[in-house]
Amino acid sequence: MSVDTATVAKIASLARIKVSEAEVAAMVPELNGILDFVEQLSQVDTDGVEPMTAVIPNVLRLRADVVNAIPETGGDKRDAVLANAPAAEHGFFGVPKVIE
Repeated sequence: MSVDTATVAKIASLARIKVSEAEVAAMVPELNGILDFVEQLSQVDTDGVEPMTAVIPNVLRLRADVVNAIPETGGDKRDAVLANAPAAEHGFFGVPKVIE
């Protein structure tokens, strides 16, 4: 697949990015180089390769999901915290509707 100036201009328009004709002309070979590299990667044989998220094995250290039981440092203070809220609903902070 190759990209031409019309395609780059359309992509810029869809992304709402203002680019000049000189910038469009400069982006064409760059985008074609990127697409050529992606095609090279798609030709690599990956059969039998397990997907991974990192090069080295990582294990997350997890802590217990419990409410802090020490009274002076926190835990079970929902009512005290919600007393400061401008609008509390059903034990949660009430917020204005964002999506209409």
